[in-house]
Order: sequence, then structure tokens, then C-alpha cells
Amino acid sequence: MAHKSATRKTKKTARKPSRKKPARQAAKKSPKKIAKPKSRAAAKAKGGAKSRVKDGGKATGRGAARGHARKKLLFTPGDFVVYPTHGVGKVTSIEIQEIAGHKLKLFVISFDRDRMTLRVPVTKADTSGLRRLSSRKMMDVAMETLRGRARVKRTMWSRRAQEYEAKINSGDPISIAEVVRDLHRNVGQPDQSFSERQIYESARDRLAYELAAVERIDVEVATEKLEQLLKAA
Repeated sequence: MAHKSATRKTKKTARKPSRKKPARQAAKKSPKKIAKPKSRAAAKAKGGAKSRVKDGGKATGRGAARGHARKKLLFTPGDFVVYPTHGVGKVTSIEIQEIAGHKLKLFVISFDRDRMTLRVPVTKADTSGLRRLSSRKMMDVAMETLRGRARVKRTMWSRRAQEYEAKINSGDPISIAEVVRDLHRNVGQPDQSFSERQIYESARDRLAYELAAVERIDVEVATEKLEQLLKAA
């Protein structure tokens, strides 16, 4: 009996100790955590926030594009405008035409003096020189220019005529007033040539039309006002 108990004890002590699995292997076998997909509403909100942050915090996207397009509409029907080569006109409507497969938004401008209608693309309004009427302050400066002393260059008339035409077509009321001042002739002064008279009347009428629109008076009254200023000078 003593022999059997001894053998049992030796068998118990002879068992090999259990080895622990390395940490790496345990990590490999452990299942990975799968990130839960975000809801569509959350993703959409995140995308909208990103679009608002772009461009220095300014809103972008369709809403911003629409707002930008509205800002570009400088004139509305009924507004008086000035086109450099034609003078004062009135915006009668805004229409959309399809040209070469592209839709263009156009300002339709009527010029009573020349009895013509002009269509200017909205996107080209700035580059074409189309502008609003001058302010009263700007017209006061132009009237003061008429009171000044004439400054006639001693150059050939053909060259001076080109300079006068360029000033008239600039659309600037002060430059036009300079042409009127320099070509005006009072009683006792030498008569104007035919071409001088034409350029003078073109500049005077252009200035009178804008003065009439700014002060809301008749063109004839505005023309008389200019002539009185020139005679007083």
C-alpha cells in the first residue's frame, strides 16, 4: 500500500506546468472592434459644416452661388444708366436669350436721343463701362469745370479732335465738361469750324442729358443752364 501511494505522488509532481500564451498571439486572435457606420444625416451635417468653413468662413455651395448672382444684378427696369458711347439710357427690361446654345441674361436699354435699343449681357456690364447716373456732387464738379478757363492745346486739329472724341466716349461727365468748355465760343470770338461745332454740340448734349436725368428736369432746361454757365464764365 505504501508503494502505491508513493507512485501516485510522483505522478502528480511529474505533471508539466501549463504555459501561458504570448501576448502577441492573444492579441491576434482577439476580434477587432468594427467602427459603426455614421448615419446619413450626421455625414450630411458634417459635409455642410466643411463647405461653410471654406473660403475664410464664407458660405459656399448653391446658396452662395445664388446670392452672388443676385448681387451682380446692378440695375432693374426703370433705372437710368449711362453707356460710354451712347450716353444716358433707360433700362426697359431684363430678358434671357439663347445664343449659340448658351442662355444669356441681358439688360435691354433704350436711348431716346439716338432712337435705338441696346442689349448688354449682365455679366459684361462692368467691363462695358455701363454705370449709374452721376451723383449730384459729381455733377457740381462738372458745372464748376464749365466755369473754368479754356485750355486749348497748340496742336493740329485732327489730333485734338481725336482727344475730344475720346473724352466724350469715356462717359466721364467732368471730361465731357472740359470738351464743352474748350470748344465754346462767346460773342466776339472766332467762329467754329463745322467739325468743331459738331464735337461741341455732341459733348454739350451728352452732358445736358445726364444733368436732366440727375436733376429731373427737361433736356431743354438743362441745355439752357449749361449755356448760361458758359456765358457767365
